[in-house]
Amino acid sequence: MKPETLSFFDKVYEVAKLIPFGRVTSYGAIANYLGAARSARMVGYAMNASHGKDVPAHRVVNRKGLLTGKHHFDGTNLMQQLLENEGITIIDYQIQNLEKVYWDPSKEL
Repeated sequence: MKPETLSFFDKVYEVAKLIPFGRVTSYGAIANYLGAARSARMVGYAMNASHGKDVPAHRVVNRKGLLTGKHHFDGTNLMQQLLENEGITIIDYQIQNLEKVYWDPSKEL
């Protein structure tokens, strides 16, 4: 598909697929990158709808590093387990050293 024919959700998925292993980004950073700075919530909706689309939704957190999307993963702590398997430290559902693992698509792409 050409980029101009992609839906907003598809554009979100394309950005999310670029998040490197062991790194995270925020809903707002993806929205900002897509030129829709006030659409962080829509990015969250896209992540919730990404099941079965090979999108690393576990790498998208809120701006403070909280695992706010954890309820949308199968299993009790699957989001946290996936992130920990990538070497990310989490305490009380919050990423530690967020500035070290944070990936900003506006600066990286």
